Amino acid sequence: MIVKSISALNTLIGNVFAWLSLAIVVLCFAIVVQRYLFSTSIIWMRDLYVWMNGALFTAVAGFALLRGDHVRVDILYRPASRRWKATVDLIGVVLFLLPFCWLVWVYGWPFVVRSWRIYEASPNIGGMTHYYILKTFILGFAVLVALQGIAMALRSVLVLRGQEHLLPANLRYTAQDEEPGTGAV
Repeated sequence: MIVKSISALNTLIGNVFAWLSLAIVVLCFAIVVQRYLFSTSIIWMRDLYVWMNGALFTAVAGFALLRGDHVRVDILYRPASRRWKATVDLIGVVLFLLPFCWLVWVYGWPFVVRSWRIYEASPNIGGMTHYYILKTFILGFAVLVALQGIAMALRSVLVLRGQEHLLPANLRYTAQDEEPGTGAV
């Protein structure tokens, strides 16, 4: 099933890239120790810290969408019926999310291609090379979020057609959705 496959892909990517947060903390600690204990700073390490943050947040955006971790105004959504949630999700994906992802792709593509063409590196002297790899995460962001949006739209269609039983239990709208802070889908 497409919904399950897309959700599994974003779950895998989200769980793998979540480990970057630990690496970011360790690296940040090392940078602080260097700066304040040894009065020195290594430029490429500072670049790496920023780049890992960029990679982390762009790579896990689809996973966050799957989990419902994005900010949304859910005054009307949270207590709503499953059909209403499905309708809101479908409209939101079609009118807002997919066009947004398309715009990010269209405007990001030349930006990324140019970066690859010139093998762009850090603007900082002594900084990291291969800046173009980080910029490629912009396109990855657009693809992963768009794919998860498609999965959301398909899930909504199944619910609206009365075929929610075709979805795995963890991808269905549940009563748990109505409890704030659960992060459930």
